[in-house]
Amino acid sequence: MQAASARGWFRHLAIPMDEAPGAPLPREFLDFLGENGLDPSIYASGDCVPRYIRLKPGSESCLRELEGELACEPERVDWLPGFYSLPPRVHIAGTKAYREGKLYGIDAASGAAVSALSITEGDHVLDLCAAPGSVTGVDVSEHRLAACRTMLQKYDLGDRCRLFVADGTTFSVIPARVHSYKSCESTTNEKVQTFQEWTSRRPWKERKREARARQSGTSKSRLGFQYPEIIFYGKHSGVVGLTKDELHQTVSNNEPLNCGYDKVLVDAECTHDGSIRHIQKFEQWGWETLQHRVLNAERTDNLTLLQLKLLINGFRLLKVGGTLVYSTCSLTVAQNEDVVERFLKENASAVLQEIDAAASWPCKSGRLPKTLRFNPSTSQTSGLFVAKFTKVGL
Repeated sequence: MQAASARGWFRHLAIPMDEAPGAPLPREFLDFLGENGLDPSIYASGDCVPRYIRLKPGSESCLRELEGELACEPERVDWLPGFYSLPPRVHIAGTKAYREGKLYGIDAASGAAVSALSITEGDHVLDLCAAPGSVTGVDVSEHRLAACRTMLQKYDLGDRCRLFVADGTTFSVIPARVHSYKSCESTTNEKVQTFQEWTSRRPWKERKREARARQSGTSKSRLGFQYPEIIFYGKHSGVVGLTKDELHQTVSNNEPLNCGYDKVLVDAECTHDGSIRHIQKFEQWGWETLQHRVLNAERTDNLTLLQLKLLINGFRLLKVGGTLVYSTCSLTVAQNEDVVERFLKENASAVLQEIDAAASWPCKSGRLPKTLRFNPSTSQTSGLFVAKFTKVGL
């Protein structure tokens, strides 16, 4: 598109040219926004939304040195402890504090979703769409989990963590605390393999054995179900000393879950339309990929079904009295309020809860009472939907 027509397009949206993204949004995406009742002008605020960082607890002393390296002062985010904001164009990867694992980049809205879980010491936490820091992290993508593993090791946060490659809609492994530790001898007096302390430098024979097991399907349990692959576990995660059968104890659908997870996070896969920086990446990736990843109607329908399944399974694994947070970085009603409404209709033991801390958050109520929405243009964060549930005994 020529510069003159681009200016006209942004004038039509009442967006100043110096605030507009590098290239105009394609007509197909504008149609998508219109169909979902979203204002295209939010994508003009991309260069106004700060970059956020979270300091590892105890690392506050690095702030002065960080200020010198970045030539700007990190500003404390008053409504979210441990978070600081930086100018949008600042890059943190070259700083000493980042290299030493004292800080990492995370949007404040995403931090708020985790904060809504109100995690306390001793909680068993399940993240069905894994992000670093979970006690038990699950993701169907080994590549994403490998990135989580790298961050856990870099920030020295993995001592009590487990990472499983598994489908979050069917994952059923229970928290380590409820395992009954059995003898390491089988009834046939065969030596049973137990998990030793995890190391990235595993013996070649062990890696070869696991590769053969995956290829031949011998990693299946005696009931015929495929074991989820564990790619990382901390020294105090409850895994060391267990056999595979002990580690992979599961819960059936009709089993009361007093022994489930205390907290569950379902930060579900979505179209990412609420993330301005994500949408702007399509300028480099090519707008034609936007059609496949965001605008394809069949994919969107499949996404809402996936989101519902993740929410249902996460809630199934939640203990009575526990807390679950559902979030997406989509701004569409179909992927947020509609999913929550359908879930509530099918799950009588699920109750939406107020998020008390949100009284000071720069967000607005969603279309359902007690749900929240962060909006780039009003919250100065990435777009995010958050809903908090508890499970009551019936």
